[in-house]
Parts: sequence; C-alpha cells; structure tokens
Amino acid sequence: MNSKFKKIINDIKQDEMNLTYTQAGIDPLFAANENAQIVIVGQAPGRVAQERMMVWNDKSGDRLREWMGISWDEFYNSGKIAVLPMDFYFPGKGKSGDLPPRKGFADKWHPQLLELMPKVKLTMLVGSYSVKHYLQLKSSAKLTDVVHQYQDYLPTYFPLVHPSPRNQLWMHNNPWFADDVLPALKKEVQNALN
Repeated sequence: MNSKFKKIINDIKQDEMNLTYTQAGIDPLFAANENAQIVIVGQAPGRVAQERMMVWNDKSGDRLREWMGISWDEFYNSGKIAVLPMDFYFPGKGKSGDLPPRKGFADKWHPQLLELMPKVKLTMLVGSYSVKHYLQLKSSAKLTDVVHQYQDYLPTYFPLVHPSPRNQLWMHNNPWFADDVLPALKKEVQNALN
C-alpha cells in the first residue's frame, strides 16, 4: 500500500467522527489498491467482519463471489478488487439487523480513495444505501426496479441487491435476477478484470 493510502487511513483514524473506534483499537475496514479495476461499495462491515478485519468474509461474501464468478483468491489477493463500504466501521445492532452506515462518511472518504485508483472500470453497488447514494436516487426509489434496470447504469455502475442469505425469498420472487442480471454481472466483471 503506497504512502497516500496510508495517510488517508491515518486521517480516517484521527477524524473526530471515528475517535471512539480508534481509542477502542478498531481500525477502519476497507480494501483499496492503486491497481484495482473493480470497486465494490456495500453498506458497512458487520460485527464479525470487523472482528476478523476482513471484508465480505462470510456467507454473503461467498454468494457475492459466486455472483461475480471469481475465486476467493482472486477477490482477496489479486489487487484488482477494492471494497469501500459506505462506512468503514460496524455501526452497531438495531431492532432488525445492523444499524445503517453513518451519514456523511462515504462523502468524506470515498472521493479521496477513488482518486488513488485510476484503473477502476466497474463499480458494483451492493444494497440500497450504496445504490441510492451513488446513483443519487430518492429514498423512495425501489431497489428491485433499479436492479431490474441495471443496464441503464452501465458501464460505470452495476446496482445489486445485498447477497445476504436473508434475500433468498426476494431471489425466489424475482427469477429474472438469476436468469438475466447475474450472467450480465459475470460478463461485466470479466471485462473489467481483463
């Protein structure tokens, strides 16, 4: 990791917004590399991901890699995949799952990191927080509709639902996702990596 990335990491850790995490010995969790060709923007690390300090290292991550058509090794070790959650820290538990990413976090840190990754060809937007933020959609926009019309956002962005096992019913009710969207995603991923 070059010195510019290291400076941003240090700045994130020293930012007033993140001091509670820093003082507790928790580092920001993301993956960035100057050779990245794909950026995955998700919501925020879960508790387990933050404890292990490894992005997408769970069942959702297994499914995401399957959707992309790439191996664990390619995802973590190729230097071609960057992961920028909407917040780099676990936001805590809410009534029905994790709390949302903190407002303003991505606005502050993503542009600085993306500027250091000039080779990016594809940005995958995973889940409603990243989709609505990056595509500048109203909060009332339906994620299902956006994902169904994924072609409208190519070649820059590819909007997706979250690969959580909890979305199994959604996938069952929307067979077009597996039939049409996932083959297109695999193709876009291969185009970006080659």
